[in-house]
Amino acid sequence: MSHVENVDDVVFDPNLTKPDVLVLQNLVADIREYQERDEQLQRRRDKEGSDKEKGQRHRDAATITALAALNDPKHALFEPTVFSQVDTGDIRLPPSIDAWIFRPYVRVARSIVRVETDVVMLTHLLLYFSTSVPSAMFLFWKFTWVHGLLHFIMQVSYMGTYTLMMHQHIHMRGILNKRLSILDSLFPYITDPLMGHTWNSYYYHHVKHHHVEGNGPDDLSSTIRYQRDNVLHFLHYTGRFFFLIWLDLPLYFIRKGWPAFAIKAAFWELSWYTTLYTLYQHNPKATFTVFLLPLLLLRSGLMLGNWGQHAFVDHDEPNSDYRSSITLIDVPVSTLAPTGFPIGPG
Repeated sequence: MSHVENVDDVVFDPNLTKPDVLVLQNLVADIREYQERDEQLQRRRDKEGSDKEKGQRHRDAATITALAALNDPKHALFEPTVFSQVDTGDIRLPPSIDAWIFRPYVRVARSIVRVETDVVMLTHLLLYFSTSVPSAMFLFWKFTWVHGLLHFIMQVSYMGTYTLMMHQHIHMRGILNKRLSILDSLFPYITDPLMGHTWNSYYYHHVKHHHVEGNGPDDLSSTIRYQRDNVLHFLHYTGRFFFLIWLDLPLYFIRKGWPAFAIKAAFWELSWYTTLYTLYQHNPKATFTVFLLPLLLLRSGLMLGNWGQHAFVDHDEPNSDYRSSITLIDVPVSTLAPTGFPIGPG
C-alpha cells in the first residue's frame, strides 16, 4: 500500500472480515496522513509533527481497543462468527426470526464450542450432518448418477471450510467444549472421509511432522529440492504423495525415533484403504462418488497448495522459522474459518 499514488483509490475486498477492515482502515488513515503532496501543507505538518503523532497513537489505540472488544465475550460489542461468508453484525433478519431463532441459537452455540468466537464451527458441523451424512447414506442405499454428481459438487463446496475447521481441530485437539470431548473426538471419523481426508492422517502429517520440520529439508511436503516451473518435478512431487505417503510418513517417524507415531500413522491410513476396498466391493458406484472422488480431489488440492505456498522457503537457511516465513495480509481467506493470518511456515 506504500506505493499507492492516491489512497482514496484503495478498495477493500467485500469478503474481508470486520477485524481485517478495522486494521486496513487504520493503515489507510496513516497513509493519507503522510501522503499529502502540497508543499505548503507539508510544511504545516512538519510544524505540527507532535500533534500528528499523538493523533496517530490515539487512532492506533482505538483500533486495538475495537479489535479486543470484538473478541471479548464479556464486552457488549463482542461478535462471534456464526457464518463464514458474513459478519454477525451485518446480518439482517426479520425481528421474529432474530429474536426467537438466531439469537437463541448463538447463545446456546457459544456454550457448546471450545472458543466462544467460533460459533461457525457448530454451524458447519450441523450443516455437514444434516446434508453430507444423510446424502451419503442415501447413495449407498439407492444410487443414481444425478444424485452422485450433485453430492460430489456439494462436497467440493464444503472441502475448503471443512479442512480449515479441522486445521483448528487438530491444533487445539478439539473445537467443542471439553465436556463434549467424546463427540469432539468421534465426529471426524464420520466426516473426514466424506471430505477427502483419511482417518487421523491430517493430524499426524500436519502437526506431528510438518510443523516439526517447518518446510525444511526433512519435511516430506517440502518443495526445496524441486524446480517449480518443471512439469516433471511437479508430477514427481504429487505422485510421490499420492502413492507413497502411506509408507513415507511412517518411515519418517522411524527415522526420527518415534516408532509409536509410525505405527499409528500407518494403522489409520491403511485402515481407511482397507475400508475403502471393502465398501467398493459392496457398492462401487457409491464408494467412488462418496469417498474416492473427494479423496483424489482434496489430495490434489493440498499438493497444489503446498507447491505454491512453499515457494518462499529460504534455500540458504531452510530450517529458519523467519527467513522462510509467509505473511498474508489483506486477503479474504479469514472469512472461510477463523484460523488467523499464516505467519511462519505453513
